[in-house]
Parts: sequence; C-alpha cells; structure tokens
Amino acid sequence: MRLFNTILLAASIAVSASNAAAAEPVRIVAAENFYGDIAAQIGGARVTVQSILSNPDQDPHMFEASPSIARALTHARLVVYNGADYDPWMAKLLKASPVQGRRTVVAADLLGTKAGANPHLWYDPAAMPAVATAIARHLGEIDPEGRAAYQANLAKVSRSLDQLRQIIATIRAHHAGTPVTATEPVFGYMSDALGFTMRNEAFQLAIMNDTEPSASQIRAFEDDLKTGQVKILFYNSQEEDAFTQRVLRIAQEHHVPIVGVTETMPEGMHFQAWVAGQLSDIEAKLAAQP
Repeated sequence: MRLFNTILLAASIAVSASNAAAAEPVRIVAAENFYGDIAAQIGGARVTVQSILSNPDQDPHMFEASPSIARALTHARLVVYNGADYDPWMAKLLKASPVQGRRTVVAADLLGTKAGANPHLWYDPAAMPAVATAIARHLGEIDPEGRAAYQANLAKVSRSLDQLRQIIATIRAHHAGTPVTATEPVFGYMSDALGFTMRNEAFQLAIMNDTEPSASQIRAFEDDLKTGQVKILFYNSQEEDAFTQRVLRIAQEHHVPIVGVTETMPEGMHFQAWVAGQLSDIEAKLAAQP
C-alpha cells in the first residue's frame, strides 16, 4: 500500500456512534489533549472528556493550574496525564485533593520512563498503545456494562496505531541513518523510531531545560545548518523566540527543510491524523532532496 493511502487510513478514525451512552457518562480529565482524544475514541458516548492543555499556541511549560481544574479533578473518575515531570502540576493537584476510587493513567509509568529522560512521550510509538490499553481497562472496571464497547473501540484505535507504525517502518526503510537536528528534543522519540541520526543533542537538552547552550554547542548547531550536514531541522513551533527565528533563517538560507512540531495537538484533529500528517511532511521533504 502506498504511503499516502496508509496515511489516509490512519486519519480515518471514527468512534462508533452505536455505543449506548451510560446512564451517567464517566468523567475523564486529561492533562494533554492528545491523551484526551484517545480516551474519547475509546470511551465513545459513555464518557465525557475534558482536556486541559488544548491550545497549540500555548506554551505548555508556562501553564499554571487554576481552581476550576482542581474542581474538575474532584469529579473525575479517570485522569490521564504524561508524567516524567512534563505536567508536575497534575500530580500536585491529585495529591492535594484525593478522591476515593479515582483512577489514573500516567504514560511515564506505563513506559518505565526514568527521571530526567525526554518527557515528550507521545512521540514514542510505544506510548499510545500502552495508554489506550490502560484507559480501556480502567473504563471497563469503572463501567462494567460498557466493557464490550470499550474493548471494541480499543481494537479500532489499535488498528489505527498499527497503521502509524507501518508508516514509520516505511520511512525508516528508505531513510534510516539520515542526519537531522532540532531546536529542542520534542520529536526525539519519533526521530529515533524513524532511524534518523540526531545531531546536537546536548544543545537541545540545554534549550529544553532553560539553560544557556555553550558557545561551542551553538556554533556546532549552526554549522550543521550552514554546511548541509543535516537534512531536516525540527523545531518546536510553540516556542518561537529570537534565537529560534535566527535558526530558521539560517536553515532557509541554506536550503535545509524545516518541519515544525508541536507539544499540543491542533484543535479538531485525532491523534492518529496529527502524527500521520507530520510523518507525511517528513517523507515528502526527504523524498524531494537529491
């Protein structure tokens, strides 16, 4: 199957409208909207989902929880968040307002992510299958009458995530070893899955941790762009400061393809279509290079 057709399949996600609604929908709160989307796909009409971080123009690192979010958590039966110190405010709120019977799904715990690791776990192809399976299991325990519907929806989600893995495998087969770089390690897990050789990782970690990269790290990063040592520049389009704008200009001047990635899923999209679109962009830009 051609890559384009596979992407269309991955983007064609629909939660079954035939799922009977529960007498009282299960309330789910997700810290990030891509986890909320997966929860909604699995829960269907039997759940209501509130995603806290849902604006791709908002910097997630500057987020501060409000009293309304704390109130929402007191009514939630299931809470889904990233962990790995990406959303520490969520763990603090849950600890401050314990609720008997409330369940949590933490991506970092499912993956065994160690402290200090890259926290952008949703770009790890192993993350969403684990999160989806955990959500379906918890929902089936909270709402036993809906267990069959949750498992049916999980099967659909799993098939679509398998299609994403097929796209990843196709790109890797053609472009493994391609040298790339990034302003931050947002796309790091996916870059690894694609088999790319990521350069300037120390520079990226400094940016992510809000520390000043060394002069030699900055020089090596910019030289890679100026000399064509890398075939793609990934950048976090949610954080465009003066330095990022300078880097983008250098890449454009030296004809290095740029791929913007975000930490928040655009409104109105499913997770699978969002990721498939980014993979399609990468594949097209690599295919266009000599």
